[in-house]
Amino acid sequence: MSVESAAPSRPAPKPSLHKPGSQSALRQLNEQRIIQALATGGPQTQAELARQTGLSTATVSNIVRGMADSGTVTTSPTTSSGRRALSVALNDNGSIAVGIDIGRRHVRVVLAGPDYRVLCEEAIPLTAGHTAEEGLDAAAELLGRLLTESGTPRSALLGAGIGIPGPIDRRTGTVVQGAILPEWVGINILETFSERLRIPVFIDNDANLGALAQVTWGPHSSVENLIFVKIGSGIGAGLILNGALYYGNVGITGELGHTTIDEHGLICRCGNRGCLETVASTATMISLLERTSHRPLTAPDIVQLALGGDTATLRVLDDAGLAIGRAIAHVANLINPELIVLGGSLTGLGDILLDPVRRGLHRHAVPVVGESTTVSMGSLGDRAEALGGVAVVLSQPSLSSS
Repeated sequence: MSVESAAPSRPAPKPSLHKPGSQSALRQLNEQRIIQALATGGPQTQAELARQTGLSTATVSNIVRGMADSGTVTTSPTTSSGRRALSVALNDNGSIAVGIDIGRRHVRVVLAGPDYRVLCEEAIPLTAGHTAEEGLDAAAELLGRLLTESGTPRSALLGAGIGIPGPIDRRTGTVVQGAILPEWVGINILETFSERLRIPVFIDNDANLGALAQVTWGPHSSVENLIFVKIGSGIGAGLILNGALYYGNVGITGELGHTTIDEHGLICRCGNRGCLETVASTATMISLLERTSHRPLTAPDIVQLALGGDTATLRVLDDAGLAIGRAIAHVANLINPELIVLGGSLTGLGDILLDPVRRGLHRHAVPVVGESTTVSMGSLGDRAEALGGVAVVLSQPSLSSS
């Protein structure tokens, strides 16, 4: 178990079904900005909050009034520069949000307070090909252990945001065909997890939660249009558009790994041929490198070999990076993002992977799009998806203000 004291630099955009830019989504985003300012800077006057958040004093006053009514903050008269003012302080009601990331070979659980400070977290391994029941059992047991070790009563839990490596139909909460965990396809995980954990549950694709974490805990708080690309056994993308997660019609977005790269290539698990995952996933990289290796390899081994200058590994990564950059370019041409962040198990590679991705982007994107788009590595490592799960819970006004 580890304890983290650093708070994020800005609140997450609201992961809801509101249209990005709608009044309800905008108000929620502004409220979260004020919460973050109070979490990181302590009690402040409304004028100070306006300066820190960039919001008008009228907007801050209106939002603070509603937050005070809901019990999220407490206000008290004070003076500032000799003038009467209203001091605003964030209430600590002892509530806790849970973030859970279930991957192909791991489960990670994070506990954090309403001020976005992480209290404790831990990850444990899972057997590849585990069933939904096995993943749920492991997550529930790990959550129970963290609650015991941190002295947190279950009654303090606001809810759990859970990331799954696969497309999820948001109408039903069901994993659909194409998931990295085919054993989970067709299962209503929203219902299953709610019944087992006995707290409000919010299910999302892990790449969406990774994107959310970048603008919550990462250094990209001011970015309104971002693509988060998670590179692992599969390749998925989370999209932040106009400051909010984008879900499309039924929630099946960001399936970057199933972009066709080679129409004569290998058959993909989705049933198509030559998808990006067949040439650039960590599973493909491992398969190629094990042909000359005398031992089984893992994603951390790829990082270690590349940093050590292994020629074959560097070639495989260069080819994969170019393919990823090409796929990203098609998305960038459509939405013109400010930033593309790479996440997953290969973030330790730095420029070894970033350079070919950038070359692929510049080669296949409209020149002005390629030149104006920044590509960087995520700073949160394998914690991003679970931290995004926490952000989902804390963005729910009905929970975070209770």
